[in-house]
Amino acid sequence: MSMNKKLVDMINQIARNTAIQGDERAIAATADHVRKFWDPRMRAGLMAHLADGGAGLDDIARAASMKLAASNAPEVHNAD
Repeated sequence: MSMNKKLVDMINQIARNTAIQGDERAIAATADHVRKFWDPRMRAGLMAHLADGGAGLDDIARAASMKLAASNAPEVHNAD
């Protein structure tokens, strides 16, 4: 099993376990879990997989991954 497949399976499982909370809370809880407990290499692998299209990610897992990606994006400052 490839590393991407393992990561997708793991985040999908987390998303399923939190889904009972409703989408918004499940997305936040899934993203928070990954942020707190996944090794930086695992998070980087997930971000790379998302950038490649995110095949196999369930809706909540995809949204949580996108939330993580947005929180890791560099800030853009205008020179006004």
